[in-house]
Order: sequence, then structure tokens, then C-alpha cells
Amino acid sequence: MSSTQEPQDHRHSYALALPDQSGAVPTSTEARAKRRIAALEEELHMMKQERGTKQRKTTYYIAQGRAIRRMVVLYTSLEDLIAENDRRYEEQLEPSTPEQDRLQHGYIALSQILPWLHEKLAELDIDDTEDMLKKLKKGADAARGDDTSTLKDLVATWVNQDFRPSRLLKSDEKQSRGFTHDVSGMLLCPAEWDWGNDIVKAGIRDRTSDYIVSENSWPLFIYENYSVNPNNLEQGLFRSRILVQAFKATFTSPSSAREADGDGDGADILENNRRAQRALSQAKVKMCVRFALSGVTSWRTVDGDFDYEMFWNNIVDFFEDVPGPVTRRRVTQLLEWWTRKIFGRNHREDLTPEVVSQMSVTALADQRRALEDAAYDSE
Repeated sequence: MSSTQEPQDHRHSYALALPDQSGAVPTSTEARAKRRIAALEEELHMMKQERGTKQRKTTYYIAQGRAIRRMVVLYTSLEDLIAENDRRYEEQLEPSTPEQDRLQHGYIALSQILPWLHEKLAELDIDDTEDMLKKLKKGADAARGDDTSTLKDLVATWVNQDFRPSRLLKSDEKQSRGFTHDVSGMLLCPAEWDWGNDIVKAGIRDRTSDYIVSENSWPLFIYENYSVNPNNLEQGLFRSRILVQAFKATFTSPSSAREADGDGDGADILENNRRAQRALSQAKVKMCVRFALSGVTSWRTVDGDFDYEMFWNNIVDFFEDVPGPVTRRRVTQLLEWWTRKIFGRNHREDLTPEVVSQMSVTALADQRRALEDAAYDSE
């Protein structure tokens, strides 16, 4: 080999592929398939993530919505509450009607129960807002259905235990309730009439024009001891045992509703908590006692001459539309009574520094410091 001969170049040289008539540069079938599979896998992964996010949002909104019928509004649509808040912001100097005031009170309660909602309404576009509200309403209506179904059984049990009627209420049947039954009829009877009067009883059962049962009357079941003072119709109103039972069954557990007597002494709370732990698998219920006492077999807004939505408005107005400070104090006292009934008494205001200084936590701290000082002095 000549010393001047160029060394052999072992590098490979590649010819540049020329585009075909379509302008595409030829590629291998295998390479194209691999890239297509990778792209499809990435698309599938993104779809799964989006589906998971959507499912989590759906579950969250439905779960959050379950509180609405219990703690905000029983019938009013969320759209009406939102529209009223918008109207007030845009027409600040315009006078409002009692109906509009109820809507605004409902919107404020909704914002307190779901504090994230107001900001979401500002962030989301119209389609996402409608989807969110739809899911919230789905949760709200589902909770109402669950609660009324369970309350149907519980109310029958409570009435049978407390009144021991000769004809017991059946937990799985509603046709025998309402005014056809002597006890449930008495509980549903308007406060201004005497159910013990045969003429009144017959008039109500026959639905005569002289005895129209409507939302314009307070039924007896909401009064303390199921009796009314005609000269003071506010006395004992909303203090009945069956209402307390329904509330406890709603917000703690059905078993805690057994403890409806007493004025709350702390021990009741501990026992109710123990029972609640044993009853976690039981369904929660809501306070719609009249429907459970009635003979109506399926939920409806109007039962005969009785409009449940208007009845709900009357209850809301009793607490919120007061004529003056004297009535407001009575309403406050009633709410305090409910707080004691449900949560027991609270004496934290009596824990003065002098009282706390005599308690074991403070005493132990003093003893530890004394022992520490004695050990230091001995050294």
C-alpha cells in the first residue's frame, strides 16, 4: 500500500430521501406506527385524566348539594337566589318585597354553607356554571328524597311510642295516616281548632269549606306538648318533642332522636355521640314532619289545600321578618332553647381565671415548677 494512499473512511454516508409527488418525505411503516401509537396513548391518558377530574367534580358538587335543602332553602331554585343577589347589586336603591328579602336571605345562607360558591360563580363561564348548579341540585334533591323516606319510618315509631294509639301507624304504609288516623290527625290539626270536637274532626275529614286545612294555620305538632294557648299563639311554638327528634335524626343520627327530653346537660351529648358511632350506617333524615304524618304517598308541593312551599315561607318569616326588638329577643330565646336541646349547656363563660387556677391542669403545672425549684436548691 502506498504511503500516500488516503486512509479508508469507515463512516457511512446516507442519501437524502427525496419527497414524493405529495411533497412528503418517505418514512418507514414501523416508525409511523410507533409514533401513532404513542400519540394515541398520550391522548388516552389525557382523556382519563379529564374524565377523572370531571368525575371528582361531579362527586364533590353532588355531595356539597346535599346540605342545601337542609340548611338553606327547601324549595327555591338556586338560580332564583343568584338572580336576586345580582338584582340587588345592580338596583341598590330599589325597594324590595318580602319575597325578594327571603330570596336574599337564602343567598346569604347559601354563601355561608358553601363559601366557595360565590367565587366560582364569578370564575366559571355560563355552561360550566349551569353544569355546577345542576349537580348541586341533584345532590339537594337526592338528600331530600333520602330523608323523607327514612323519616316516614321514624315518625311512625315515635308516634306509636309516645301516644300508644289503638291502631298503630305502620312504618311501611302512609294511606292510614293523615286525618283518617286519630293521633296523626290531631297532630296535623290547625292550632285554632279543637280536634277533640267531633264537628271539627268531621269537617276536616270531609274537607268542608268551614274547615280548610292550609299553610295559613300552624299545625299542632309544632307546639310544645302538642297544645296551644289561643290567647298567645307564640307560646310553645316550634318547641315540640317530635321536631327535636326530627332535627336530631337529621344532624346526628336516628338513634340520637330518642334523647329529646331534658334541656341539655352535657351527659346527653356524650351518650348521643356513642350512639351516633354505632349508627353511622343508618341514613340521615330531614325535618319534614308534616309530610311524614300525612297520608300522601309521594312527595308533592301541594297536598290538597296545603302548600308546603308557602308553609316553609311562613316558618322563615317567623324567624326573620320580626316587627321589632321585643319579638327579636323572643326569637333569640327560642334559638337558644334549640341550641341547648341539641348541643347541651355550655358553661365556658364561668371558667374565670380564679376557677381555672383551682383545676388540675394548673395545679399540676404549679407542682412541677415547685419540684424543679426544690431540685435546683438542693444542688
